[in-house]
Amino acid sequence: MLTAEENDILTQTDAGMPMGEYFRRFWQPVALSEELPEPDGEPLRVTIMGEHLVAFRDTEGRIGLMDRVCPHRGADMFFGRNEECGLRCVYHGWKFDVNGRAMDLPNVPPGVRHHETVRIKTYPTREFGQIIWAYMGPLNGNMPDVPKMEFGLMSDNKCYVMKQMLECNWAQAMEGDLDTSHFSFLHMPAPHVQTTENKDANSPNRHLEWMRRDGRPKFDILDHDVGFVVGGARATDRDNELYWRMTQFMLPSHGTGPATVPGETYYGFTLVPIDDHSCWMYCYAWNPERDLHKEEREKFLKGHGIIAEIGSDYMPVRNRGNDYQIDRSTQKNATYTGVLGTAEQDIMIQQSQGFIADRTREALTATDSAIVKFRRSLIAGARALSEDGTEPEAPKKHEAYRTRPGAWVASSEKELEEVLTERFGHDRGLVTG
Repeated sequence: MLTAEENDILTQTDAGMPMGEYFRRFWQPVALSEELPEPDGEPLRVTIMGEHLVAFRDTEGRIGLMDRVCPHRGADMFFGRNEECGLRCVYHGWKFDVNGRAMDLPNVPPGVRHHETVRIKTYPTREFGQIIWAYMGPLNGNMPDVPKMEFGLMSDNKCYVMKQMLECNWAQAMEGDLDTSHFSFLHMPAPHVQTTENKDANSPNRHLEWMRRDGRPKFDILDHDVGFVVGGARATDRDNELYWRMTQFMLPSHGTGPATVPGETYYGFTLVPIDDHSCWMYCYAWNPERDLHKEEREKFLKGHGIIAEIGSDYMPVRNRGNDYQIDRSTQKNATYTGVLGTAEQDIMIQQSQGFIADRTREALTATDSAIVKFRRSLIAGARALSEDGTEPEAPKKHEAYRTRPGAWVASSEKELEEVLTERFGHDRGLVTG
């Protein structure tokens, strides 16, 4: 449970707010590369952490991200002309390059030195992993590198990237991922429906049955350089073994799916506040051992795992406006929720908590330990920056973001560190090869 003040710190990311300034010390996704497909193409509106911006790909293919308001008379730069290495406001023709420099001020009288003084606010950008990233923090010569998560190091053939809009604050979406105990309920069949019998310990149906039977996993948490790894252990069919599901949290808002076994495709995501009431969820699936085949990509387009089925506006097809197309007959006879799709079930519950969850009224339990850890970590980091000027260390350690999540069956005598080493070859799940 948080105080009202702590809840505000956790959830408010506008410029000048403690968490907003903390987030701005990290690179943030602002668009998919596919949204700016060609040089001199159509600009894109971008709203991130309460700031209204416009993105464009200039003649040379460089990405510009600038204030949507022209510094002359406040016209919207989205309606501008993207031409000849700059974006030109159509009101009076003022033109700016990707760095915010005034290139042309055609209505300014000769001799007036506006070109030297007039600028438009811009942010540095990078393309990595089919995503356009922006750095919105102070430019004091210490700008960090983009976090080198493994999906971004894969060729496009081995990776699938998309985004979906969530109508809730970023923090409750993050908490939904860290709370892996909910899988024993939210994503299960209806109570009387039997799962297919399969004695293979690596079978998804076997794992499903273990999760269904054990709704009280025992959690352990280990810190690492850019966040922490959470392990949840459930009973299996054998007294001397446990089924572990391990998920990575990386500052400030990167998460992973915990179910991947060796050889399968990994899943991860990044949550980016649009404002305090909505966020983008950038999802990525990658397989370091093989190309993603056609059937997998078709499955993603229809919604699979953390990836929802979306429309052309990136809004989930099953959403708040249509009650997630809940089917009460299905809820009674087939699934726990009556809502189709794992991602949609998560979205439904997270958004049902309100645009900003009221954390002052909670009654937390032992299975919420990762959520408590997450809140303390973020609030402490934001406070340290705002009160003492202590800059976060994680952005400087971009290589440490190359982590993996996953599932593993291990001896019940082994601690989480040993399980991680057995599964990944590293005691925190870091990819070192």
